[in-house]
Amino acid sequence: MMTPNPQSRPVPAEIQAAPHPFSPAEPRVRARLLRALALLPALGFVLMVLAPPLNHDVAAILNFATRWVGGEALFRDLIDVNPPLIFVLTAVPALIDRFTPLDPVQSWLLCVLACCALSWRFCLRLREGWDEGVVERAVLDALIPLVIVMVAYDVGQREHLMGLFALPYALLAARRAEAMATPRGLAIAVTVAAALAFALKPHFLAVPALVEALVLLRRGPAAALRDRLPWLMAGIWLMYLASLPVFFPDYLGFVVPLVVDFYLSNGGIGLFDVLLTNQLGPALFALAAALALLAWPGAGPRAWMLGCVGVGSFLSAWVQHKGWSYHVVPMAMATALMAGWVAARWVDRNLPAGRAQAAAPGLALAVVVALSVVHLRGESPWRQIWYGALAEGRLTAALKREVAGERLLVLSPDIYPVYPALNYARARSTLRTMNLWVLIGAYQGCPEGVPRYREPSEMSRPEFLVYRTVAEDFARAPPGGVLVAKNSGIARCGAEDFDPIAYFSRHPAFAETWRHYTRVVHMDTYRLYLRED
Repeated sequence: MMTPNPQSRPVPAEIQAAPHPFSPAEPRVRARLLRALALLPALGFVLMVLAPPLNHDVAAILNFATRWVGGEALFRDLIDVNPPLIFVLTAVPALIDRFTPLDPVQSWLLCVLACCALSWRFCLRLREGWDEGVVERAVLDALIPLVIVMVAYDVGQREHLMGLFALPYALLAARRAEAMATPRGLAIAVTVAAALAFALKPHFLAVPALVEALVLLRRGPAAALRDRLPWLMAGIWLMYLASLPVFFPDYLGFVVPLVVDFYLSNGGIGLFDVLLTNQLGPALFALAAALALLAWPGAGPRAWMLGCVGVGSFLSAWVQHKGWSYHVVPMAMATALMAGWVAARWVDRNLPAGRAQAAAPGLALAVVVALSVVHLRGESPWRQIWYGALAEGRLTAALKREVAGERLLVLSPDIYPVYPALNYARARSTLRTMNLWVLIGAYQGCPEGVPRYREPSEMSRPEFLVYRTVAEDFARAPPGGVLVAKNSGIARCGAEDFDPIAYFSRHPAFAETWRHYTRVVHMDTYRLYLRED
């Protein structure tokens, strides 16, 4: 008797309907999952942006903008070295705070994330019509949103705002260099946004100078000069310059000479020494390595334009000779995008089409994870995780407990951690400058035989202005408290330290009002004096 062949038995219907374990649907599902995972690093950095603390320089500008919207005169009651455009732009969240339930910090976060989204949208639109390879497309879809927010703690800094709109400007310049048609409204919007971003600091103009020079080389002088977009950008800058003596005469007549005499010499590093700092040095090395990739013939004009943004951003950081972290932000953004773009194009050129298609989502994920690991250092996410234990967190808690919502005279050389502690406590500084930088500039040395504090008749005009206005403002409308740094930021001369209270108490109006501040709250590096009515 023959045994039936098991292979000849009928297959049950439920087994016939089951998908094959290696069906074509599985690679598609895997690719979608990897693309979604590739966006998670950018989302993680967005969460860092939303978590406290706010960047200290951003917080100081926001505090000044809020005071300006509240009625104080910019560059008369509020004296700062920054050109007026950043205050004009930051007045937007200050106005949102005034007319909505949002507080200033929430309003600012809303505005800066809107700028990030706008930059991302610009880049997406400008990529339309390009012959992108499958790896190139996958990498850019994940890399561009990450580059936009990866600076985390420095998001919203002037350098970050410049970098945000320098990226789409570089893509638009590449389209112009290739004579690609771009929707008129999109081209104008990108140009206007970039013009405003480059106008935030005069150093930033190095970026459009290099980009437009490359466009001119690729298109030729006749075609490049007929292009209306660079002229639109130049027109915006000229209008801005023309507006300064009309709307902000005190900036040109008073603040600029003050900056030259008292600010530029504070905290500077030699132009060659700054190249060896732990911020600019590694960023310059990474930029040089990325620029070497442009030697490959397939790099493309888009990468070349990003190279111009990187070099221009380096020049901007270098001439400021400070070596601070946020100075390298646009340089790092351009470097990361340029390197990732060229590498993706190389993979597309050197892998068979089928293998490139299969590898693209995984390669995109690998690129953004690697870049995220590089940037998870120093500032974020450690600032956010340990915020309550850091100086700004402890100071914020003390100010919220003692002087929340009140006016506060701040006698300190610091921006950090005074800001953002004032912002979170909704306390408003009464000092006309963000810190005591004018006094730091006035007392840089220790001349032999000279008294520790100058007499009013011996003071320069800027020092006397600070001396008089602090005392008179203090007496006219006594604030709820006085926050004094234990370290004045001014060099000790012999046995005598510089004591801001002793300095201003020589003014009779200050001395009389100071008698009412008797309660002292001691902190690590500050003393908070409270008024006893």
